[in-house]
Amino acid sequence: MNNSTALVTGANKGIGKEIARQLAAAGLTVHMGSRDAGRGRRAADEIDGDTRPLVLDVTDDTSIADAARQVPHLDILVNNAGISVDGRPATEADVDSFRRTYETNLFGVLAVTNAFLPALRRSASPRIVNISSGTGSLSWSTGPEPRFPPEGSSAAYRSSKTALNALTLFYAQALAGENFKVNALAPGLRATDLNARAAASDGDPAESAEGAVRLALLADDGPTGEFFSWDGTAMPW
Repeated sequence: MNNSTALVTGANKGIGKEIARQLAAAGLTVHMGSRDAGRGRRAADEIDGDTRPLVLDVTDDTSIADAARQVPHLDILVNNAGISVDGRPATEADVDSFRRTYETNLFGVLAVTNAFLPALRRSASPRIVNISSGTGSLSWSTGPEPRFPPEGSSAAYRSSKTALNALTLFYAQALAGENFKVNALAPGLRATDLNARAAASDGDPAESAEGAVRLALLADDGPTGEFFSWDGTAMPW
């Protein structure tokens, strides 16, 4: 039995819900963050174990503060909530699409993490896992044989995940002396409603969740400030 407590943002569906399910199966108390109270409650009811719906909009300071007051102690934070609103390259995208994407994918992670740091600091082994994307890897987007289209499509989403990788590293450095382990995970393309390409995928979200749970349950001698694929291999920045 694991007596730890976890919070997963964006946990009412997709990868977040599978992360919550697997953490609950491991015996943890899991707070399932969701913007919509009804959806969050239904998702929690569908998972066996100690799951607790928590209204949490990562783009709303009042919502974040209210949620933080309800969780005074926390061992694990999984920043999973994310959006993709514009698949165009930077030359065609509008500034608003970048702002909206960064508000959730980067600023939301910053706001939630800082709000829950007091609760995490009450843990003997605090862990933070940021759900990033392989498309945020600059190494994979460059070179003679880039893994992603060279026209720079989905610039808002991809650059937000690149920035999230940097933020992950900076948190790891700032919290290194407090036994925190802070890492980023590239979940791979999964069948979720993130975008049309993801929806058409046959990738199982549960497979990605396994990688996130491994990072959430790292031993004290585990890595920090690293970027991993869902299967545990190191990702290039």
